[in-house]
Amino acid sequence: MYNQHCYEMGTAPSAIRKLFAYGLEKAKEVGKENVYDYSLGNPSIPAPDAVNESILKLIRESDSVKLHGYSMAGGIEAVRKAVSSDLTVRSGHLIRPQNVFMTCGAAPALLTVLHALCLGPDTEVIVVAPYFPEYKTFVLASGCRLVILPPDIPDFQLNMELLEQYINEKTQAIILNSPNNPAGTVYTEPTLDKLARLLYKKECEFGHPIYVISDEPYRELTYDDLYVPYVPAYYTDTIICYSYSKSLSLPGERIGYICVPDVCTDSKELMGAVAGAARIIGHVCAPTLFQQAIAMCNGVRPDLTAYNKNRLRLWHALEEMGYECARPDGAFYLFVHAPGDDSTAFSEYAKTHYNLLIVPGDSFGCPSYFRLSYCVDYDMIERSLPAFKKLIEEYRPGMK
Repeated sequence: MYNQHCYEMGTAPSAIRKLFAYGLEKAKEVGKENVYDYSLGNPSIPAPDAVNESILKLIRESDSVKLHGYSMAGGIEAVRKAVSSDLTVRSGHLIRPQNVFMTCGAAPALLTVLHALCLGPDTEVIVVAPYFPEYKTFVLASGCRLVILPPDIPDFQLNMELLEQYINEKTQAIILNSPNNPAGTVYTEPTLDKLARLLYKKECEFGHPIYVISDEPYRELTYDDLYVPYVPAYYTDTIICYSYSKSLSLPGERIGYICVPDVCTDSKELMGAVAGAARIIGHVCAPTLFQQAIAMCNGVRPDLTAYNKNRLRLWHALEEMGYECARPDGAFYLFVHAPGDDSTAFSEYAKTHYNLLIVPGDSFGCPSYFRLSYCVDYDMIERSLPAFKKLIEEYRPGMK
C-alpha cells in the first residue's frame, strides 16, 4: 500500500518539466539548433567568481570534519549574523541573527512557514495569480486551504477591491512574489502601501494578524535600476523567504533563509514555530559548506548584463510583431498574452508547428498568457524570432 496522493504528485510531471523533456527528445530528431526551448527558469549565467573562490578557500583551509558536519538547526551563528547584517544595511531596518533561520532554499522555507502558520484545516492562505505553481502544493501540504486571487491584467499588480472580498476571519496569510514568476513584474510602493492599509484594517476587524509571506528569490534580478521595495517597511507582519538560487546562480546547492523581523507580531513565538515546523517536516541544518560560502560572499550581486540583453531583444522584438507583453521589470521571464486567450492551444500549436517551447499560463493561474524564460543563449533567441513571427501571423483561435 502507498499514499495515492503522493503517487499522483510524483508521477504527474509539471507542464514545464514535460515541455523540457519533449524538447530533449525533439532535439534528437531535428537537431538542438532547431528547437527553441523557453521552458525552464534555470540560471544561464555562471556563479560569481567570489562564490567558487569561497568554496575553494573553505575546502583548503577548514577542518574537514567541521566543514561537512552538522550545524545548529537554524544555521551557523556567524552565517546568520552575516545575513542579518546585509539585510539591515540594504533595508535600513534592524535585523538580528535571531531573526534568521537558514534553509535549503526558498521551497522548504515556504513550506516551513506555512506549517508554522497553519491553525487547522480552516486556515486560509491567499496566493496571487499569476503564481509559482508549487505554491498550491506547499499550501495544501501544510494543511491550509488555498484561495487564489485572480490576476490583475494587464499590469499584474493587486486588485485591492477584489482582495478585500477574499479576506475573511479565516485568512492567515497572503503569499507575495516580487519580482514575480512568471510575470516579471515588481510590486510598486503604491501597491504595497495600499495593501498594508487594507491588511491593517482587516487585522483590526478580525482581531488577529494576517501575515504576508514575501517570497523573494528574484529580489536582485531587476533592470533599469528599478528599486524592489522592502515589504516589512510597509507592512510589519511580513515574513521573508529567500533563496540564493537565482541571485548567485546556485539552484542546485539549495541554500536560503527565513527572516522574521522583530516588528512582526509574535515574532519570537513565530520563530519558535518555524523551528518546530522544520523539525516536523525533517528540514534541519542547511548545507554547512554552503552556509559558510554564503557568509563569505553575502554582499555579492549578480551581473545581469546577459539577462538584460536577452530581455530587451526578446521583449521588443515580440512587441514589434504584435504580441502583448507584461512589462518585464524583474526576474528572467516574459509573460505574453496568447492570441485567442487560450494559452494551452496556442502553446501546443507553437510546439508542434515551430518547435517553440512556451509554457501555457494555466498552472500559473492565468490561462490567457504564456511564459517565456529568457535565461537562454542569445543565439537561440535570434534563431527563434522568425518562428515567433510566422506563428502570430498564421495562428487563428480554434486552429487544430
